[in-house]
Amino acid sequence: MITGNQNTDYARGLEGVVAAETRIGFVDGINGRLVYRGYNIEELAESSTFEEVSYLLLYGTLPTKAEFEKFTARLNADNRIDDHLFKALQECTKASHPMSALRTGVSYLGSMDKDSNKYDLPSQEAMGLRLMGKFPSLVAAINRSLQGKPMVRSNEPNYTVRFLEESFGKKPTEFETKVFRTALILHADHGMNASTFASMVTISTLSDMYSAITSAIASLKGPLHGGANEQALANLERIGSPKNADNIISEMLEKKEKIMGFGHRVYKVYDPRAKILKEYAKKLAEETGHSELFETAEEVERVMINKLGTKGIFPNVDFYSGIVYKSLGFDPRLFTPIFALSRISGWFARSFEYLHDNRLFRPRSMYKGEVGPLKYVPLQDRK
Repeated sequence: MITGNQNTDYARGLEGVVAAETRIGFVDGINGRLVYRGYNIEELAESSTFEEVSYLLLYGTLPTKAEFEKFTARLNADNRIDDHLFKALQECTKASHPMSALRTGVSYLGSMDKDSNKYDLPSQEAMGLRLMGKFPSLVAAINRSLQGKPMVRSNEPNYTVRFLEESFGKKPTEFETKVFRTALILHADHGMNASTFASMVTISTLSDMYSAITSAIASLKGPLHGGANEQALANLERIGSPKNADNIISEMLEKKEKIMGFGHRVYKVYDPRAKILKEYAKKLAEETGHSELFETAEEVERVMINKLGTKGIFPNVDFYSGIVYKSLGFDPRLFTPIFALSRISGWFARSFEYLHDNRLFRPRSMYKGEVGPLKYVPLQDRK
């Protein structure tokens, strides 16, 4: 037991504590780089596909053509969700946030998988691939539930296109596909964040991959993590116009309100993902009649950098992703499930990597209470 009187290191929120080794992703907060297995995020976002990036994160190299075909075949071998699950999602979205529906959906899929009581590496890998293969249809079904519309089933094997087609009931344009694919790649992995850590803690107990991903979803639901882009967009809509930005932001800062979409625990420079999404947000906003929203965002960015840039506060990925998703036609309540649609590849890869040299996570806490021994007094004698 560690008490507050003992001399020991303590890092609130585990900040700065190294708890695992990884070869998957590197977040360089000083130089503003995000690296997946040695590849800069800018190159992958421009040239790769989400399936390729997922393979890279999971297995360590970009796939050959044969490896890619085998990988996508495994993802699509069992990628549908059944009517019973869709009905459950419809009920969930009537009363709660879509992330609750997503959490329930993954638990349902796990309970239907006869192998979910196995914890050997091949079984964990197979579970992860089955779940990842179903994720586009699962999140799309939640979107349809929010819209009060029936589920759409597509035979499209492409992860990005299938999700967009099943979400809106029509084929996306090439530009829409490219933008959304880029967003998925940018969000696929990002160090030992809260949801990734939650998935790894769960898998370290030799639980199943469904449980690990459910833990991650529960963590992502919080507004300080996955819910930030939803709140960032709400702030922009509240500001309403570029001319209001300076006054409202100044007022919010005076009240010490958190400006969602700015600042990062690791990046002390401009988030490289935000740079990429900003360009797409601008093009999409112009095409879909949301130009004023983007112009407001640009002005908010200018005001914030002028006021806090010297303290290392710059836009992060959440600031422009909300504009991208809104311009594509998504309800803001779906923004965090979309985050999960991408991050499942990182959760899966990091959990699977950790299993190869597994050790149960067991941190300690610092006890600040009474050390006693106190004398027990029977209930009838207490005053």
